[in-house]
Amino acid sequence: MVTSDRIGEPWGARTPYGRGQQWPVRVDTYLDAGVSPPDVDRWVQTASILHSNGDAMDIAVKDGRIVGVRGRGQDRVNHGRLGVKDLYGWQANASPDRLTRPLVRQDGVLVETDWDTAMDRVVGRTKELLDEQGPSAIGFYTTGQLFAEEYYTLGIVAHGGIGTNHVDGNTRLCTATAAEALKETFGCDGQPGSYTDVDHADVVALFGNNMAETQSVLWMRILDRLAGDDPPAILCVDPRLTPVARAATVHLAPRPGTNVALMNGLLHEVIAHDWVDHDYVQAHAVGYAELEARVADYPPDVVARICDVPEEQVRAGARLLGTAERLLSTVLQGFYQSHQATAAAVQVNNLHVIRGMLGRPGCGVLQMNGQPTAENTRECGADGDLPAFRNWSNDAHVKDLARVWNIDPMDIPHYSPPTHVMQMMRYIEDGSIRMMWITATNPAVSLPELRRIRSILSQERLFLVVQDLFLTETAQLADVVLPAATWGEKTGTFTNADRTVHLSEKAVDPPGDARADLDILVDFADRLGLKDKDGEPLVKWHDPESAFEAWKECTRGRPCDYTGLSYDTLRGGSGIQWPCNEEHPDGTERLYVDGRFWSDPEYCESYGRDLLTGAPLEPSEYKAMNPAGKAVLKAAEYTRPHEMPSEQYPLQLITGRTLYQFHTRTKTGRVPQLRDAAPEVWVEVSAHDADLHGVDEGDLAEVATPRGTVRARVRVSGIRSGVLFLPFHYGYWDTPGGHEPAEHGRAANELTITEWDPASKQPIFKTAAAALRRVESGDGRPSAAPTTTGSAPVRGHVPATRGGSSAAVLEDVPGSTGGGR
Repeated sequence: MVTSDRIGEPWGARTPYGRGQQWPVRVDTYLDAGVSPPDVDRWVQTASILHSNGDAMDIAVKDGRIVGVRGRGQDRVNHGRLGVKDLYGWQANASPDRLTRPLVRQDGVLVETDWDTAMDRVVGRTKELLDEQGPSAIGFYTTGQLFAEEYYTLGIVAHGGIGTNHVDGNTRLCTATAAEALKETFGCDGQPGSYTDVDHADVVALFGNNMAETQSVLWMRILDRLAGDDPPAILCVDPRLTPVARAATVHLAPRPGTNVALMNGLLHEVIAHDWVDHDYVQAHAVGYAELEARVADYPPDVVARICDVPEEQVRAGARLLGTAERLLSTVLQGFYQSHQATAAAVQVNNLHVIRGMLGRPGCGVLQMNGQPTAENTRECGADGDLPAFRNWSNDAHVKDLARVWNIDPMDIPHYSPPTHVMQMMRYIEDGSIRMMWITATNPAVSLPELRRIRSILSQERLFLVVQDLFLTETAQLADVVLPAATWGEKTGTFTNADRTVHLSEKAVDPPGDARADLDILVDFADRLGLKDKDGEPLVKWHDPESAFEAWKECTRGRPCDYTGLSYDTLRGGSGIQWPCNEEHPDGTERLYVDGRFWSDPEYCESYGRDLLTGAPLEPSEYKAMNPAGKAVLKAAEYTRPHEMPSEQYPLQLITGRTLYQFHTRTKTGRVPQLRDAAPEVWVEVSAHDADLHGVDEGDLAEVATPRGTVRARVRVSGIRSGVLFLPFHYGYWDTPGGHEPAEHGRAANELTITEWDPASKQPIFKTAAAALRRVESGDGRPSAAPTTTGSAPVRGHVPATRGGSSAAVLEDVPGSTGGGR
């Protein structure tokens, strides 16, 4: 047993292990001051709600309140480890500014009321708009942090009851490209790989994935492999010198917006050296000839000029990928939020298909999620797609869903693709969407070009409903605010990025009159009088377990088959990976074993899109291209970003995350250890650009794009020259829960552009043209940016980020008396 300051040492003690061995257990525990494990009244099962890794944990309850957490050593995902946001983030539940009663706008001011008054106002406006305009007047924008039972309920209410096509989740900002890339190559969403592939891989490639900060426990797994025998080689693609880049065998730092060119160059080398499994491609893929012809135009010297990376590094990266015996690749926001997002992510899939690196231990692709339940948003139809990966453009799939819901197929909107959130904002702007229900997300900080977004959400003709824990920047614009329960205060299931389903049990009651999201949605459906075609209630469940049983039935026979799962099977042990059914009663570790895909034209979730225009393929086009249901190799030509550096704006701005904060800091900004580790916005500048623009560590600088300005303290970091980085977590208010705007802009999305990927519709946050100027000297005081992460300083004396005694965590390695770092 060791004690560790996990703010200062975020990844904890090493437990080395070799290739093919089992990852050792290390149980992390953090409790309130003065509480020790024997003092805990009970431990309640749950999993992480502050990232997508799905780390299993137990909640410590004493005297009816949460007093801490510990990792679950028997779980397949984390083997007992917890990341910093999970260790400390639970404290936000008890924040004194939690919403405890509904609010309604009266004479321009939000005032407390009761649930009947609030819901009558919501239901009344819904009925008025349905009578006046029909379903097209109403939109829903949800999150990646609810439970499967709640998303499924939202899906049936919105699609089957109201009949609107305007449904999306904030997963659109995060991992819409992950889903679309998987659909393009494999015909369906769902991760091919498994976290256990880390245990077997000899090369791990991370494409735009700063795993050390976004999925810190999975990074611990890689660190333990690196510390053991026969460690894997690491390929990192990232313009910043992140902890992943520092550990990499090869680090490629391309110019933002050039990922497709880089991937084409890597594929060029793999094909030119014949590192291709031709038998696998012949048997299991279509499109190889077109891919080979396309990447022929991207030799390393051409790619080096486009991406501004050394030619030999391109060759070295390709050699790692092409000669790996077992290759694991992960992809995240560095690709998903960039120019040509889907096209770039698809090229990673192409790499694995042509190398035959799928369906075997150590051979997998993880098109990662950023949020804890992003996978459920997509599975359950809360991002606009149809539940259980049914194909909205396949009439047989729509008919089957109508059977499950006992409604007429024509009541399910499938006349066009689902409306993504950026298009919904346009519809609100022009007045065709007149009611928007936003759940557990804060678009007034997280969407691009915030001046426009605030204007849209503030329109008097828009009836805005916000369901959340706190009075966020978005909630303060609402007509009705509904106080919600959160993790630890309700029961439900959620699925992580490698398809592992966990059960999260209620540990304590929510504060005041706050209600679980499921209860709010069921109440809304009942009050609205939604019925099936026999006149019975459309929503036939009343609690989490009955909702889960209904969801299971919806998944029967579909790729994300849950029918072998139950609350009982998920209690007490490890999470279980779907599909889990009669054929796979213990779950399924890897998909696409022996080249068996879900891409059959009659079964697939999607027929795909044109990667350049985003136009959906017609069923007949897909059937002609892929009649046998193989993997689809899709080539892509590199195109320049629409906004390029200029004399006025000579730099490129990228945005992103830090280890210590989550999204818009709604929770993490209220947690002392996390708040103090990254208290305010900063801007990262390379040493070369700092000298060129006359700024230094700690100076207050202004970052400008054609859309606005943000002021932030300078951190001179290892970022590549020509690029600025702003973390996007910091919102309009000085502090979470504040009511006064910051003196100067501090939200990164004041600067980002209204543009999205044509295929995935994911907004682009990483290619804005920018300028930098010094506003005032820092007088030797450094930026408050963390020193332990991708924002580590490269010059000046900067005190190390530490948490002190309030951040002390117990790390228990069974059979060990301690360990090195």
